[in-house]
Amino acid sequence: MPEQRAGDRPTLEAVAARAGVSRATASRVVNGGDGVRAHLVARVREAVRDLGYVPNPAARTLVTRRTGAVAVIIAEPEVRIFSDPFFSRQVRGIAKELTAHDTQLVLLLVEDRGDYDRIERYLAGGHVDGALAFSLHTDDPLPAITRRIGLPTVYGGRPGWTAGPGEPGSAVAYVDADNRGGAREAVRYLLARGRERIAHIAGPLDQTSAADRLSGYRDELPSADPALVAEGDFTVEGGARAMAELLDRRPGIDAVFAANDLMATGALRVLRERGRTVPADVAVVGFDDAEAVAGSADPPLTTVRQDIEGMGRMMARLLLDALAGTGTGTATGPAGAGGDARAAAAPVITATSLVRRASA
Repeated sequence: MPEQRAGDRPTLEAVAARAGVSRATASRVVNGGDGVRAHLVARVREAVRDLGYVPNPAARTLVTRRTGAVAVIIAEPEVRIFSDPFFSRQVRGIAKELTAHDTQLVLLLVEDRGDYDRIERYLAGGHVDGALAFSLHTDDPLPAITRRIGLPTVYGGRPGWTAGPGEPGSAVAYVDADNRGGAREAVRYLLARGRERIAHIAGPLDQTSAADRLSGYRDELPSADPALVAEGDFTVEGGARAMAELLDRRPGIDAVFAANDLMATGALRVLRERGRTVPADVAVVGFDDAEAVAGSADPPLTTVRQDIEGMGRMMARLLLDALAGTGTGTATGPAGAGGDARAAAAPVITATSLVRRASA
């Protein structure tokens, strides 16, 4: 066995010598290659543990053609990402799943449209094996970028863009909540509580989650006064502005369904300022069940719960399955030079449920 001095970093040659195999065999085992008999794999892994050997990332990439990293792209400015608990919970779910599979998370933020050139250069540079992207708007260039590069990608949220020629929308892998069904449940609950003039604070309608929640509201109230709908922006201030607008238009409102919890808390603030008691005068229901927001609101917020962290984990799982070729659906990915393939990862829609608290 080659002499290894105390303090030296263990080498692959030392691992091979300890295991009694060739350097090439040791390399295939520690870098994730195949074609090695099981008893030799066991001996190499034992030697790795005994010596404390850490594989060289560059060597691993050469053997597996994988970087062991995934890009997480959030198509929102930094101020929104760090003020809305939705994003931290989704990233937490993604990170847990990637960590469990020894995969690194690379976070890419979109402050403005100019950032997409930087993101495209990074993705095209081969630094990651795939991408997870969420909070996209209908005119977002990211889907076209990942298709052009041929990068396997899973999206958070139902796609709202139009696929290009030969790229059917059904081939896009995504994870989403039952936004429309959850909105219907919220409105049905308010109707059952005897509310008759139910307003809706919508999210930005260039995002499918907001559009689907508005559709759910309209499903239950097909003849509702259009003036009972105001568009917000998924922020506290946006909810406050929309609530003030609704009260100015229709002072007799007796309930509000807001498309997320942050906008619902903005609505609560304006209702207090206008002298309206919640829920006696106006009942309020949100969407998300972000505990830090809904549970600490005054009064605590009745809301539609979606499993945000679970959706993040599912996004990561679908992408990892696609990369491993073990999934069951479709995701855009590379199939040799210049080609596109449909690899594993089917769209997933997760259930929602109503959480009853004091606001409605």
